[in-house]
Amino acid sequence: MKAGEHLEVTIREYRSALAGIAESGGSRTDEVPWELVETRLTNDHGWTREGAEQIVKLAREYGAFMLRNALALAGVFEMEDGELGY
Repeated sequence: MKAGEHLEVTIREYRSALAGIAESGGSRTDEVPWELVETRLTNDHGWTREGAEQIVKLAREYGAFMLRNALALAGVFEMEDGELGY
């Protein structure tokens, strides 16, 4: 499966799992209960607490545009795991 296909599957998975949170958070990211997102990632998706915190931090600080380009680079160089080992 290519990086883009993995991304689509993951987006669908997270959209489904976080649907109630996304709806209650409104359209402003500062209204999203990020600690609850971290808890769901930890409890339902196999992330460690530290990993969930990092995923949320990356999403909040960089957003989809920057991360999409980082994903493209990682895909080009076939980097399944980064240097931090997540």
